[in-house]
Amino acid sequence: MRRKLIYLALAFSVVSCASVRRATPIAVEDLKTYPAAQADEKKPEAPQPQPQESAETSVQPAQLEARQEEPASKSQETLVQQIISYARTYTGTPYKLGAGGPKQFDCSHFTSHVFKHFGYTITPFSQAQFHEGREVASYSELRPGDLVFFGSRGSVRNIGHVGIVVSVNEENGSFNFIHASVSKGVTEDNSNHPYYLMRYIGARRILPD
Repeated sequence: MRRKLIYLALAFSVVSCASVRRATPIAVEDLKTYPAAQADEKKPEAPQPQPQESAETSVQPAQLEARQEEPASKSQETLVQQIISYARTYTGTPYKLGAGGPKQFDCSHFTSHVFKHFGYTITPFSQAQFHEGREVASYSELRPGDLVFFGSRGSVRNIGHVGIVVSVNEENGSFNFIHASVSKGVTEDNSNHPYYLMRYIGARRILPD
């Protein structure tokens, strides 16, 4: 009798385990998807790379405005120097009355040629140029780039020669100018030279202030 009870208990425990196992079956679809889902949970998403700012994109608007304004101011500052430098490229070019260059010049054709290169049209005749632009009243107001006029060989009161101021000496009130000289061609001289000192008549300003 006791043995029968033991067999019955063992049989009941086997049936119970089987029923428990049958109660939680895993579907075939779950077996297929489970590993992938588990892998996604364990693997964190890689951080997306952030775009780095270049040197240009990090520039502030004020800095960009300063960059844009700088070339304009520099070009305006150097206009006179550009004119003088261009005039000096003709140094030594022979003088010939009525010649408009570029291989030969007279004084007024030389000044007209130089200014025309930078977009300023003046008459290639010294007496006409004396009435163009704006008057420069005195030596103290002279600037590089101004036109300076002198009397002719026959009369110190009649305009007969013109040049372009290249520098001004404020200490002694003199100036250097480049011009087409009858004897030396395109050259530079000083206003304190006796010949030009006694013949100076006046000056005109073609360039804007």
